[in-house]
Amino acid sequence: MDELLQTTINGLASGSIYALGAVGLSLVYAILKLVNFAHGDFMTLGGYAAFVVNVTWGLPLVVSVLGALVVVAALGLLTEAAIWRPMRERGAGVMQLLLLSLGFSFVLRNLILFAWGGETRTLRVDNTSSYDLGIVRISLLQVIVIVVSAVAMVAVALLLRRTYVGKSMRALSDSFALAEVSGINTRRVVTYTWILGGGLAGLAGFLATIFTVLTPQTGWVLLLGIFAAIILGGIGDPFGALVGGLTLGLVQEWSTMVFAPTYKEAVGFAILILALLFRPNGLLGHATRTG
Repeated sequence: MDELLQTTINGLASGSIYALGAVGLSLVYAILKLVNFAHGDFMTLGGYAAFVVNVTWGLPLVVSVLGALVVVAALGLLTEAAIWRPMRERGAGVMQLLLLSLGFSFVLRNLILFAWGGETRTLRVDNTSSYDLGIVRISLLQVIVIVVSAVAMVAVALLLRRTYVGKSMRALSDSFALAEVSGINTRRVVTYTWILGGGLAGLAGFLATIFTVLTPQTGWVLLLGIFAAIILGGIGDPFGALVGGLTLGLVQEWSTMVFAPTYKEAVGFAILILALLFRPNGLLGHATRTG
């Protein structure tokens, strides 16, 4: 039981990072039908923005969070204005947008490599403190990751369910054309979507940096797990992405009680395959009707 509780804490921490990244990516896909392969590199940039604020400038950790959010949200707005909106206006299809996002991810990753080099970096955070709760020990970093992620997830859920902006986002995800005809300012909602998606990517990159280490490959390594979380939860459903991310993190850590930690990613994807055999549309996805 002690081992189960300990691996559950570990899984909640890693799953929270997957979930934050997956929710941001899922929001962009749901509204714009854009599979943004650069999302992982957005997370990496968020980590480096936090590093500059916290280590280079010597400012507190909480300020570095704001730096990560602002920088990545600004990048999302910039790419929307310079790349994605012009491509949509020219009638670019899904495949063209997918290949463009893949190419942009390589460009962004190499720009990060050029700017900061390939060495491993860390933030100024206490990575030795932990709390002994009797049957389980939780580190300060795990507390930060879990609490910050939980607050962010609740805030996103309330925004999507209770606010006009959130309801407009859900309307666009159902039908972009119908939402535009009904009087919703789609350009403004798309702007809010990039701000929210970019902010979540920046936050996920910050948490990944304090939980592990930072390199130009950090976000790219996490991206496959984020895609798995989206598929597991239900493609295009932000709430499904949240559930999928937490589930993936927990399953991977629970598997270490049976298999060597080296195999936890493989076990996680094996569970993904099994889950999709029984729920092809994901845990929270709904079957689509054809014909």
